[in-house]
Amino acid sequence: MRKFIAAVILVPLTLVIVAFAVANRETIAISFDPFDSAQPAYALKMPLFVLIFVLVGIGVLVGGIAAWLKQHKWRVRARRAEAEARDLRTRIDAPQRHNGPAPVSRRRS
Repeated sequence: MRKFIAAVILVPLTLVIVAFAVANRETIAISFDPFDSAQPAYALKMPLFVLIFVLVGIGVLVGGIAAWLKQHKWRVRARRAEAEARDLRTRIDAPQRHNGPAPVSRRRS
């Protein structure tokens, strides 16, 4: 079922991306010189869709890093909780190793 849902989402998305790339394949000049737009010191020429895909990729990367940094306090708290749980399990298991398993009491009804 999961593969079917992924296919239902990814196939149309792929078709839209390919159509976008085909529709925006004209070459554009990207200038990095704010003072001379006629003769820029450094300029790139590339198809428009490449520029858009690169900028979207950079946005995803920056957003992912920002989310990862924002979640730092939750990861620290989770590590502390895991360490505390491990410590408590060790404390609970220590008397059982020395004395053997605790007897099970059965009540008669």
